[in-house]
Order: sequence, then C-alpha cells, then structure tokens
Amino acid sequence: MFNTIEEYLNALKMEMKDVDPALAQDALSDAREHLTLALASAKEKQPERNDADALAKIIQEYGLPEETAQAYREAERRISPALNQPVKPRSILGSFFGVYVDPRAWGALLYMFIAFITGVFYFTWAVTGASISISFLIFIFGFPLSLLFLLSIRGLALLEGRLVEALLGVRMPRRPLFSHHDMKWLDRLKVLLVDRQTWMMLLYMLIQFVLGTVYFILIVLVLSFSLAFIAIPVFQEALNQGAMVIGETRFFFPSWTYPLWAIGGFMLWTIFMNIARGIGQLHGKMAKWMLVGE
Repeated sequence: MFNTIEEYLNALKMEMKDVDPALAQDALSDAREHLTLALASAKEKQPERNDADALAKIIQEYGLPEETAQAYREAERRISPALNQPVKPRSILGSFFGVYVDPRAWGALLYMFIAFITGVFYFTWAVTGASISISFLIFIFGFPLSLLFLLSIRGLALLEGRLVEALLGVRMPRRPLFSHHDMKWLDRLKVLLVDRQTWMMLLYMLIQFVLGTVYFILIVLVLSFSLAFIAIPVFQEALNQGAMVIGETRFFFPSWTYPLWAIGGFMLWTIFMNIARGIGQLHGKMAKWMLVGE
C-alpha cells in the first residue's frame, strides 16, 4: 500500500514509462491534483485520521497505478490527434504532389504563419516579464509578481502545446501542471525556479520569436515568387506590362516561355509545401522535447 502521494505517483510513472510522455504528464498531473485535494478534504473532515489510512481509501476509489495507467491508455486510443493518423504509403511522385491533400502540410503552413504572431507575443511577454520581475525583487511585492510571471509562462506553454497538437499533430499535454495551492507563495516560487521545465518553457518562447520570423519571411518570399512567375502571362498579355523592370526599361519574355514560368511557379510552391511539412514535424519534436516534462 502507498503511504504518501509521491509513492503513488512514482508507481504510476513506472506503469506509464512506455507511453507518450505527454500522456504520462497528463495522468500524473490529474492524479496529483485529485489525491492532494481529496486528502486535504479528508483531513479537514477527520483531522485525527492517519494520512496513510485516508490515502488508502482515496486510492481505492481512484484506482491503483496499473488500473489508472490502463484507463489512460484506453482513452488515448479513442481520441488520438486527427493530424497524426497513419499515412498510406505512396510513390515518391505521389508523395510529392500529394502534399496538397495532406492535412499535415496545410497544418504546418498555418502554424508557420501563426508562429510569427505568437513568437512576437511570447518574446515580448518573456523579456518584459523577466525584466520587471528581476527589477522589483528588491521590493517585497516583487516576489509574488515573479510568481505570477512564472505561472503565466506555464499557462502560455500549455496554450502553445494545444496549437502544436492541433496543427502539427504532435501529442502535447492537455492538462496544466498541478500547482500546490496550499503551499506558501514563496515556496511555490522556489519550486518554479528550480524546475527545469520552467526554464525550458522560457527558452522556447525566445526561440519561437526567431523561428516565427524565419517562417514568416520564407512564406512571404516563396509565395511572392510563385505568384509572380504564374502571373507573368497575365502581366504581359492582359495588361501589356513587362514582367521585368530594370531602371526605366521593361523587358518582355517570349510567349513560348509562359508555360515554363507557370509550371515553375507551381513547382516552387509545391516544393515549399513539402519543406513546410518537414519543418512542421521537426518543430513538433522540438516543442515536445522542450515543453513536456520528463
């Protein structure tokens, strides 16, 4: 039998060592929250009762570690991410042009665009919050301010995880990490400061600004060139405008090159869609490594 909540959580962690880390984090967070709150409620009703005895009854109702782990595995099989479904094998050519019907590619493309917006916000929030928190630590109210900032980092990391799972198809945590509400705010601040995951989340937000900017530049650059190549026949024939302008001189391409320019623009965007799909997979792995606890 388990005498403490930590013993139960360690046993549950061992039972779920073969599952996705994000699923294990959800299960551990749920279990910690339920057992902690239930034990506090039991002690409030019967203060004289031994913690081990109260915990034994709570665990009997909640389920043993192996039962809890099995329940989470079953639930996960029913609600796996839609974008993470197995892809049927295709030929190289089919895989290349099939990118237009692959939801992973469109999800990655949308994520790359959104990453620019979230990256700017994350960077601004992280730099501003860290600067203000450090500056006000000389005052007593600087400590709760720092606590709120670190808690907000965890909240933003959870939000980012939901975006990654929805658009990139990578399983991410769906539950916030349980915070000990009965712990003094100074102790909670110490726990957050020594937690590796807090700093990994903060680092991710700084990296997201750089990657989001690069993603946005790539999308705009490639899309501009692709549309420009495809639009060359329209500019020259319908609008009687030269496709290339150098100084005061306009240059016209021969009409026999129109199909080549159109095909070139289409191929350029198709290549980029394939690259975007790969970038999405790599970014999802990075997000999982940095935002999911061990």
